[in-house]
Amino acid sequence: MAQTEFRKALGLFDSVMIVAGIMVGSGIFIVSAEISRQVGSSGWLLVAWVITGFLTVFGALSYGELAAMMPSAGGMYVYLREAFSPLLGFLYGWTLMTVIQTGSIAAVAIAFARFSGVLFPSISESRYLIAPIRFLPGYAVSLSTTQCLALAVILVTCLVNIGGVRWGKLVQNVFTLAKLVGMVLLLGLGAYAFVRDPSVLHRNFAHPWHPQNVSMIGSLSAMTGAGMIVVLCVSQTGSLFSADSWHDITFVAGEVRNPQRNLPLALGLGTSMVIVLYLLCNLCYLAVIPMHSIQTAADDRVATLVVNTVLPGIGRIAMACLIMVSTFGTVNALTLAGGRACYAMAQDGLFFRRAGSLNKEGVPGWALALQCLWAFLLVLPRTYSTTTHTYGNVYSNLLDYVISAALIFYILTVAGLFRLRRTRPQALRPYRCWGYPWLPAIYIVGASFVLVVLFAWRTATTWPGLIIVLSGVPVYALLRRSAAPAEASSRAASLSN
Repeated sequence: MAQTEFRKALGLFDSVMIVAGIMVGSGIFIVSAEISRQVGSSGWLLVAWVITGFLTVFGALSYGELAAMMPSAGGMYVYLREAFSPLLGFLYGWTLMTVIQTGSIAAVAIAFARFSGVLFPSISESRYLIAPIRFLPGYAVSLSTTQCLALAVILVTCLVNIGGVRWGKLVQNVFTLAKLVGMVLLLGLGAYAFVRDPSVLHRNFAHPWHPQNVSMIGSLSAMTGAGMIVVLCVSQTGSLFSADSWHDITFVAGEVRNPQRNLPLALGLGTSMVIVLYLLCNLCYLAVIPMHSIQTAADDRVATLVVNTVLPGIGRIAMACLIMVSTFGTVNALTLAGGRACYAMAQDGLFFRRAGSLNKEGVPGWALALQCLWAFLLVLPRTYSTTTHTYGNVYSNLLDYVISAALIFYILTVAGLFRLRRTRPQALRPYRCWGYPWLPAIYIVGASFVLVVLFAWRTATTWPGLIIVLSGVPVYALLRRSAAPAEASSRAASLSN
């Protein structure tokens, strides 16, 4: 028999594990290579991550007030709907379900499969069960063994979460603890390497503010003051993406015990813990390998190079195992959270009706299944370069496009905190944002500055994101039109009673 209410199954520890587990995927072990090529020095590399840290933690503390004020399933969809308009809430939900959440699930599942190939060579993007079939100029569809394993991971995590939140949280707790232990062990290797030979760290910090071997961003580079400002903003696409999705715990607010207390605490504790670990990881990299080696790491796998330097011969296998654990846990967290956003939209008549119901285990089974199906469809299409004759992934392009669009929604959500303080001054606020109004204002100004730079200097991967967002406008109009008769009948029935 279907349930009508969510089960309060998530405590503070579970909530922190979701926040931390969803943030830590494979990015922290890779993206520092690209950032180091952009900023060119150890000091600026750490500054880039510090900026990410401040934006993330300030954003999380701001979201805490909204989460405690509106502890229902849906998270940002609900906050934007209530602070501004149903249309803005829908546009976020539309972007979330078409690209952000499902694209992230596809990307992280593929990352799991790629690193599985280190242990099992038969899992490869060049070993096909169905060879690429080109159906449009620059596009194809295929099924490699890597894609096949990614589909299996998506399906397994979906089935786990359809079985109930108790299974979803069990998997999340186990895998998040395992990845955190793995990160601590990585930091231990860095400390050991520093004690054994502190000269590497000393050389890396001999000239911490002098960029070398930098890559160009348009006509600018980190060699000038203005160029460095632009570079630090552009570098946030990698570091912010690696620390993203921390707010997903708000999607499952309806299943958190004592949400007025536990949601703000989970957001603050989870993001702070992960950001500290991220900064320590970068210090670990700088303590073990020279800056130029970070910039030129094979396939950008900086952490693998670090482990191989300290323990020659086992780096690839050790880091592959750690990243497999990390990415599986992230797919599970993304799956668990995203289904609740679909549920909230369906409850408002803005998604498939069945997605707005709970199964006998008290979870939105249909919403989870639809999310799984769309993630499946994002794994299969490929991009094809006619110049290099290589295949890419459609979801990678889509995620690049919506990074800036997602940042717009984050800014608007924090701005909603100010608006709700003005429009609903008497509303119950069990937690009030620490440092208000300065802390959320700093977030809005800082994130907006990054956003403006991205739109000016990353036009190819920013403006298309707005098109994806705005494509939801006609969909919203159609859904509202189709929902209007049902709403009218409901109002008439309530009046007659």
